[in-house]
Amino acid sequence: MSLLEIENLRLSIGGTPILNDVDLSIGAGEVLGLVGESGSGKSMTALTVMQLLPQAARASGRVSFDGFDILSANEWQMNQLRGDDIGMVFQEPMTALNPVKTIGEQVAEGIRWHTGANRRDAEDRARKMLERVGLPQHLFPLSRYPHELSGGQRQRVVIAIACALNPKLLIADEPTTALDVVLQKQILELLRDLVDENRMGLLLISHDLAVVADMADRVTIMRNGMVAEAGETVATLSEQKHPYTRQLAQASVHVPARAEAPASRPRTDRPPLLEVTGVTRDYPGRWTSLFSREKPFRAVDDVSFSIREGQSVALVGRSGCGKSTLARIVLALDRPTAGSIRFRGEELTGLSEVALKPARRDMQVVFQDPYGSFNPRHRVERLVAEPLHLADPAPSTEERRELVARALAEVGLARGDMDKYPHEFSGGQRQRLSIARALITRPKLIVCDEPVSALDVSIRAQVLDLFADLNQRLGVAYLFITHDLTVARAITDDVLVMHEGRIVERGATDEVLARPSSEAGRLLVEAAPDLDRALAARRARLAAATA
Repeated sequence: MSLLEIENLRLSIGGTPILNDVDLSIGAGEVLGLVGESGSGKSMTALTVMQLLPQAARASGRVSFDGFDILSANEWQMNQLRGDDIGMVFQEPMTALNPVKTIGEQVAEGIRWHTGANRRDAEDRARKMLERVGLPQHLFPLSRYPHELSGGQRQRVVIAIACALNPKLLIADEPTTALDVVLQKQILELLRDLVDENRMGLLLISHDLAVVADMADRVTIMRNGMVAEAGETVATLSEQKHPYTRQLAQASVHVPARAEAPASRPRTDRPPLLEVTGVTRDYPGRWTSLFSREKPFRAVDDVSFSIREGQSVALVGRSGCGKSTLARIVLALDRPTAGSIRFRGEELTGLSEVALKPARRDMQVVFQDPYGSFNPRHRVERLVAEPLHLADPAPSTEERRELVARALAEVGLARGDMDKYPHEFSGGQRQRLSIARALITRPKLIVCDEPVSALDVSIRAQVLDLFADLNQRLGVAYLFITHDLTVARAITDDVLVMHEGRIVERGATDEVLARPSSEAGRLLVEAAPDLDRALAARRARLAAATA
């Protein structure tokens, strides 16, 4: 008997069908990859197993965990299972963590609740688990709060919470989306070790086919709430019998046409649009007691680079290396401890908010989380028009509406969309709204902070095409912050490799990623997932196991 068995699962919310006749199973010690586009039903399948559905949800069929009927369980019974026998890693770590509790408290909480361990024993187990996911005590004490960690570090805390009690089944919903490729490789190896050591079943939900090919024994591909294809991983992803499977595979390696045209590279005789010179950012150490304080932390260390008009530059590096801090300094949202930022030849460091308005109009940002960057109570017209407060003179009401309509059209959305709310759009459409908001002031430079990391491969391909089109058509320059080397290779002219606050390597993207000269660059390239390489490695393992 399988550890988890799902048969003929149907789910509707408020009368709207979400899942239709979903079948899947996971055995002890087995990894099942669940793949599909946003809205295909992957996460709703996982939430059904956890019984964390909205009140209006209605589920039918059979969901059995270790012989126990999940769909007929009451809340008390599910509380005994959640965190102990079934663990779950959620995609967005900041919303999964309690912002007013330390990371030590949050990892230890489930240990104490399920085992009855005292505080000291629970904290000791929490410390060991955090060390195992790459958060050693001397660098990340249990007293840290979630806001004091990077996105990748917070995700490691979430994984530590889910794995602290060695559950029989772990559901991992995009567990490595926020992680750099080196850390992603380490976390996936950790999950594989836990599967092997504890005979744990793992339901791995991911939009990255290379990750699934490397990890999963079998794969289930979902589309529109139904199973499109399922089978052994190598056969399913190699043969690609279903057209939708082929579509996903092609989208995962998609390269916009711009990246294939050397003539599109910006002219080097143009003056720099952005000049960053010797930028350093120090943060004061945390107070550990009334009279004791940690040493100051240097997040950015003597960084210099420039971006010319129409140029697209990638800033790559591991989580916590200082990429987002540098982006905030470039955007004048944070002040450097030392160094200078010049935009269009004007020094930005030290300017007042009023004096910064012209620069802010010509330098916009696209954030990683499109939903979190919008006020859910406002309509699209108001949200996309937000940067227009920088315009001088301010547009009239009718002019503003026309500017919003033009920005929406440029990202492939309709004029009628301006009267909708953010929740009425898919993840990819919300990211298009973010880009429209950034474009409305006709900026010269857009800073993109992991803008496609949360998108499935099909939507990611569409958004990358959009970025490339805007670069060619409007001459927009990009500072593209990413840990995904596939994205960097697809969309940028040049790349900066950042490590521990410093730029350790720079050059043309194709050259650096093909032959990295720095140790940090080499580790990133070697750890980057690759579908063909992952399938070849799995074939080799299967051949060795049967020899």
